Amino acid sequence: MTYEELCWEPIAALPEGEPEMSFGGRWEDRLWLNVPGPFYTGIADNCWTGRLHAPRHVLYGGEYLGEYVYRQPTTTAEVLNLVTAAQEDPYRGYACDGDSRWTPEAVRNWWRDRGRVTEYLESLLPGWSSSDRSDEREAAEGLRDFAAYITEGLGADLRKYLFRLEEAATRRAPDHSLSSDKQ
Repeated sequence: MTYEELCWEPIAALPEGEPEMSFGGRWEDRLWLNVPGPFYTGIADNCWTGRLHAPRHVLYGGEYLGEYVYRQPTTTAEVLNLVTAAQEDPYRGYACDGDSRWTPEAVRNWWRDRGRVTEYLESLLPGWSSSDRSDEREAAEGLRDFAAYITEGLGADLRKYLFRLEEAATRRAPDHSLSSDKQ
């Protein structure tokens, strides 16, 4: 992986006029299920429209089954899909200021608490998988994808994110391990 790939900034891929037009979410309202990164949701649409535009990035959950970002974009096309999901949210609950909010310690804490996320996904899966509603069955695929991502790729993506956060903060070679325990 090149330095440029490690330091790619998804926010730079936002179209002109964004985030002002579509992103109004507040960090204080952030749903705990959001994966660390620049994009997240606070109080977002609960009409289940996000997956129509960004099915590999948006899921539903929380107390009111609002939308949340479960996978951060890694390409300009994926950023644009999230922008479209944000534009469809009548509450303007999507946000793109996570880079200025997440700290390396907070990212590591989220990773340590990922079992809570996995348990939550597992609790929804049986009902959504066997639902009579096609949108719930489709969202069950997203639950499976998120669970697999936690196991098989999220750790590497969070290490890249830590590198980018720490590089931006220090402009030096960072400690981008997920463990805060030094050996």
